[in-house]
Amino acid sequence: MTQPPPAPISPAKRPSMALSLFFGGILPVVAFTVIEDQYGPLWGTVAGMFFGLGEVIYEKIRHQKIAAVTWIGNLMILALGTISIISQDGVWFKLQPALFEAFFTILLWGSLFAKKSLLAMMAEKQGTKVPDNLIPMMRGMTVRLGFFFFIHTLLAVWAALEWSTHQWALLKGVGLTLSFFVYLAFEIIWIRFRIHKLNSKNLK
Repeated sequence: MTQPPPAPISPAKRPSMALSLFFGGILPVVAFTVIEDQYGPLWGTVAGMFFGLGEVIYEKIRHQKIAAVTWIGNLMILALGTISIISQDGVWFKLQPALFEAFFTILLWGSLFAKKSLLAMMAEKQGTKVPDNLIPMMRGMTVRLGFFFFIHTLLAVWAALEWSTHQWALLKGVGLTLSFFVYLAFEIIWIRFRIHKLNSKNLK
C-alpha cells in the first residue's frame, strides 16, 4: 500500500516571515497617524521614520539579526519618508504599504519561473524538505497568495491617495491582518481537501 503523502507546509509554520510581514511596520503607521493628526504630515512622517528605525534596532537586539522583510519594509519607510519631507506631502509615506505589498506580489509570482516557488524555498530554508509530489500544490498556493497581495496593493494605493489617514491606518493595521487570516483559513481547508483526495486515490 502506498504511504499517504505528508501534509503540506502551512504558512503559519513560518512565523518569522509572517510576523515581519503583517505586524512589522504597524508602529510607524500608528505613530504617523497619531502625530499627523496633532501636528501635521511633516512631523507625522518624522515620527513614522523614527519608529521604523526603532523596529530595525529592536529586532537586531532581540534576535541578533534583522530579517530581510524588516530591512526592505523599513528602508522603504525611510526612503519614502524622506521624499515626503522634501515634497511636504505625506502621501509618499502612505504609499509604503502599497509598494511593499507590490514587491511581495512580484517576488511570489516571479518565483514561479524557478524550479521551486517562493513558499517551497522558504520552507526548505527553515529546514523542512518539501516532497516532490507537493511542489505543484505549493506553486498553486504561491499563485493564490500573489493574487491576495495584488488585490491589497490596489487597495493600499487607493487608501493612500483617497482615504483619510485613519482609514489608511486601519487598512494596514487591521484590514490586511484580518483578511490574511480569513484567506489562510480557506487555504488550509482547500489544502486538506486536496490531501484527502490524494490519499483516497493512493488507497485504491
